[in-house]
Amino acid sequence: MKQLCYALALLPVLWLAGCASPVAVPAENASSATPPVSADPATSLPSPPESSPSVYPGGGLKPLASEPSFRSRSVEALLPPADLWERVRRGFAMPELDSDLVRERELWYSSRPDYVARMTDRGSKYLFYIVEELERRDMPSELALLPFIESAFNPQAVSSAKAAGMWQFMPATGKYFDLKQNMFRDDRRDVIESTRAALDYLQKLYGMFGDWHLALAAYNWGEGSVQRAIKKAKNAGTGTGYDALTMPMETRFYVPKLQAVKNIVANPESFRVALPEIGNHPYFQSVEIERDIDVALAAELAEVPLADFRALNPSANKPVLLAASNSQILLPWDNAERFQNNLTAYTGGRLANWTAWAAPTTLSPAEAAKRVGMSEDELRSVNKIPPGMRIRAGSTLLVRRSASLNSDVTEQVANNGYLTLAPDVVLRKTVVKAGKKDNVASMARRYSVSAQVLADWNKVSTSASFKRGQSVVLYLPAKARSGRGAKARGKTAIAKSAKTAPAKSAAKKKPVKRASQ
Repeated sequence: MKQLCYALALLPVLWLAGCASPVAVPAENASSATPPVSADPATSLPSPPESSPSVYPGGGLKPLASEPSFRSRSVEALLPPADLWERVRRGFAMPELDSDLVRERELWYSSRPDYVARMTDRGSKYLFYIVEELERRDMPSELALLPFIESAFNPQAVSSAKAAGMWQFMPATGKYFDLKQNMFRDDRRDVIESTRAALDYLQKLYGMFGDWHLALAAYNWGEGSVQRAIKKAKNAGTGTGYDALTMPMETRFYVPKLQAVKNIVANPESFRVALPEIGNHPYFQSVEIERDIDVALAAELAEVPLADFRALNPSANKPVLLAASNSQILLPWDNAERFQNNLTAYTGGRLANWTAWAAPTTLSPAEAAKRVGMSEDELRSVNKIPPGMRIRAGSTLLVRRSASLNSDVTEQVANNGYLTLAPDVVLRKTVVKAGKKDNVASMARRYSVSAQVLADWNKVSTSASFKRGQSVVLYLPAKARSGRGAKARGKTAIAKSAKTAPAKSAAKKKPVKRASQ
């Protein structure tokens, strides 16, 4: 009888064991099959061999095929968490970093609860989307915390080195990863596009180094810099890991910062930090627009505060959204349907009060404003034209729509519009002789002009060198004299000189810089 009771008691257990397998790992979301969170996630996941990082094509760390990841988990552990922070914790997969720098950063963040609160509250709009993308690519969830380090999760952040967005892409690096940058939009700030580019870049770096800490160092410092540091360490017979390499202080602190934030997210109570509640569900959804529409009107129709609308659509850097360039907008999940309904019912006239206009000739801002019927101050403000500059012929300006114009901006103009400015000074063509070992860069520094401008004047590339005695064409202010003493004269005017066309160099290995915290 006692044996029969034991057998009956085991039946529910055996039934649950039989049900666990089909629930465990959906094929389309393999990243949900991560092992349970432990004190050291790195010990439960094998590190990829340095000689063959391509074993992990998704860029993440996968459990061994011979040890199913669901083997040691209960049925309850397989249920999706209601809290997004818990979902992030379950996806931790990078090796732990334990150092004095980590503890110093832990103290720095935990002693600034207001800063952490602002940073995490700002990030709550974007975290779900980033975590979803990381899981889709089978990448460690720690990377969802990287914008905390880069920009404090501010998509409008711009560093002193001109890196922009919450992932802090330099202009050239952004172009390499297909982030559009023109006068109407800057995809380095776009939530979806910049995240796609950042994860592409991180996967590329992990494929190069087979080590997430080195990949992060390269994201901060540049892959070429890390490769040279590794080569130097090998030649010196020293270690080639992140802790052992000689690197700039900013890069030395970079991974410890991320580790510190990870530790706080893993156990906020021990640091006396309160994380905002973030539900494990989408915060926003994408909505298509078919006509140009003013940003203020779009926010009004969506019933969203203008600041919140801009936070979700930060790449729109003008007061109008151009359907030909940016056909989708992001709205809070519950507001998307309201926007569609209000847009359908809208009877307040045309949707956009702005359009694009091409300058037919080089004009002063005052002359251009007069032609389009705007005040000079408004024209300067909306197009960000500084004092002392003229608008070059062919430049595209954002101007008020005339009452008779109802057509939207064309795709060609929306995607290729540019604004080129020239200094409002009289320039004189001057020919100087190059010295020994002179090149475009050295001559540009000497005469305080940009290298791109000097290269355009002489129809050479920015990397070109000059022969000793070779004639070099310059355009200097009329009062400035040629020669090595000219640098002190007309410095401000020449620094903003003519033909300031966008740089065309790919600069594939340019590191992404960040705004300092």
